[in-house]
Amino acid sequence: MKNQFDLTGKVALVTGASYGIGFAIATAMAEAGATIVFNDIKQELVDKGLAAYAEKGIKAHGYVCDVTNEDAVNELVSKVEQDVGVIDILVNNAGIIKRIPMVEMSAKDFRQVIDVDLNAPFIVSKAVIPSMIKKGGGKIINICSMMSELGRETVSAYAAAKGGLKMLTRNIASEYGQYNIQCNGIGPGYIATPQTAPLREIQPDGSKHPFDQFILAKTPANRWGEASDLGGPAVFLASAASDFVNGHILYVDGGILAYIGKQP
Repeated sequence: MKNQFDLTGKVALVTGASYGIGFAIATAMAEAGATIVFNDIKQELVDKGLAAYAEKGIKAHGYVCDVTNEDAVNELVSKVEQDVGVIDILVNNAGIIKRIPMVEMSAKDFRQVIDVDLNAPFIVSKAVIPSMIKKGGGKIINICSMMSELGRETVSAYAAAKGGLKMLTRNIASEYGQYNIQCNGIGPGYIATPQTAPLREIQPDGSKHPFDQFILAKTPANRWGEASDLGGPAVFLASAASDFVNGHILYVDGGILAYIGKQP
């Protein structure tokens, strides 16, 4: 059974994986045997990522690429195929969020979030699918969100993009499943990262941050997730173990979406 999860010989492209969730997913895939390729928007971020992978004993391949630029993405995929090999696994991880009340948000800011969080996964998936078809199959994993299902104040653009990404996931599965391409999504819950650290700081009076209290009350697991919690699900969706799983969104959220919340 463990061979079902073996990624040896597979080339995995994880976008925006210099740090954070993408880095954790790529690390788990490397530990399962995959060769890791990642991109970021600046050379300094790529260099930072390469150093972090090297520290873990992983020989990763890093490239500078803006995933919202179709020409740049096509060049990236071509370069990866020449340097490393055909991409077997794509993880559309790169993303941004802008927390702005909807009536205060400019159309420009809204479009930027849609561009990075929805258009880019379309662009990168479109670039890798032809070679996957020629090779006889492949895996695409889109990093969705609980906002693929739920709304929340100040995240109208992000929720719209992640809801769209859920449906793009299902449509890729519908359109290319016949070519042995499985496209699924992972919807992380609230993950403890450097970006969320301020929301988990102990207050001067010794109490938890109000947002920390809110998340713990909404999560049956009674904790924030760790980036490493996403590694196993990602390896599963990248491996032969999920060959008949297609168009599915796997929520790794500690139970939030299953839970109505505590009675006041």
